[in-house]
Amino acid sequence: MSAPLITALPGATSLDDDRLRIPLTTLGRLWELLAYSLPEGTAGLRVAESARLGSMPAWDYLLVNGVDLGDALSESLPYHRVVTAAEEHFTLTEVRIPELAEGQILVRNTWMSVDPYMRGRMDDAPSYIPPFELGAPLEGSAIGVVIASRADSIPVGAHVSHFLGWREHSVVDATGAVVVDIDPVPASAHLGPLGTTGLTAYLALTEIAPVNEGDTVYVSAAAGAVGSVAGQIARRLGAARVVGSAGGPEKTALLTTEFGYDAAIDRREGDLAKSLAEAAPDGIDVYLDSVGGDHLDAALEAMNPRGRVALVGAISGYNATGPLAGPDLYRAATKELSLRGMIVGHYLDRFPEFHSKAMPWLLDGTLRTRETVLDGLENATKAFFGVLDGANTGKMLVRL
Repeated sequence: MSAPLITALPGATSLDDDRLRIPLTTLGRLWELLAYSLPEGTAGLRVAESARLGSMPAWDYLLVNGVDLGDALSESLPYHRVVTAAEEHFTLTEVRIPELAEGQILVRNTWMSVDPYMRGRMDDAPSYIPPFELGAPLEGSAIGVVIASRADSIPVGAHVSHFLGWREHSVVDATGAVVVDIDPVPASAHLGPLGTTGLTAYLALTEIAPVNEGDTVYVSAAAGAVGSVAGQIARRLGAARVVGSAGGPEKTALLTTEFGYDAAIDRREGDLAKSLAEAAPDGIDVYLDSVGGDHLDAALEAMNPRGRVALVGAISGYNATGPLAGPDLYRAATKELSLRGMIVGHYLDRFPEFHSKAMPWLLDGTLRTRETVLDGLENATKAFFGVLDGANTGKMLVRL
């Protein structure tokens, strides 16, 4: 197709006639409906003078199945969506460390966390956490040692956790750092089983979708940072049967031999819904969802009446270039299911409660964990793409 897809509504002599302009959001929806029905790689479609069709918020650009609306839209639309990313889109830069202000500390980072939610921060759109800024350092959880301090509450030599990772040195406000004890457990544990991933697993199964004595529990991404802890917590909470899914034979073997699961499903093999029905023949009472998509759909099919679902992630759709098919939520209505989302950042005040339980489990060896570690800041982007592709077992970390 070499001709313009849309130039103006019938009867218009030009796009300058406001009465005959097409609202931009309408145009975007029409484009989606068309583009997703085309074979992958279709090219040549254009929208004539699209920058003049309106100014309502939408994506800064839209790239769908190899089809690009072109640069015209970018002049008037405020939101950006990253469709694809590669390591060449990241830059490793040296900058001068600024002087400390009163109340700040200088931290030499020793460990940084890499997590799937970071992918969502690459979309410049309203969300529960601000998007990353182009040209600015990324950020995320990190552990390090204080090498200079202008804060009376945190001395030099203390180990702290903070949120200014993705750099070797961080200037941190003392109010944004938490002193951690690295004597009883390795420092990296404060980013994994004792960090937000461990807290997510704990709260998901005690508050968001609470496990009752005798329940059957299903956990997706069960060999990941949250899932590897969640199965063991479900068992401690009295679950009668714990089922997990993961990708590949090595990970699924770990679910039953190391992470406390009764049954393991390889998501890459066969029909997920069928495998889940076989692994949980009496149905599921609680589902901890980190994947979304077909995993959520299969879980809703297997859920028992009045079951509970904790929605903590949807990694299957993080790199999607278009609308995803959603699960049949009518099943949730007819079964009277509870589906509840969770943003762990809203529950940070629960760390003391969680640590009081999890620390003894780690120390006596009954909470078993794994780490996938890459060395050096230069490998941080490799770790990032790895966690999106499922390359990690347990927590993905970069040692600095």
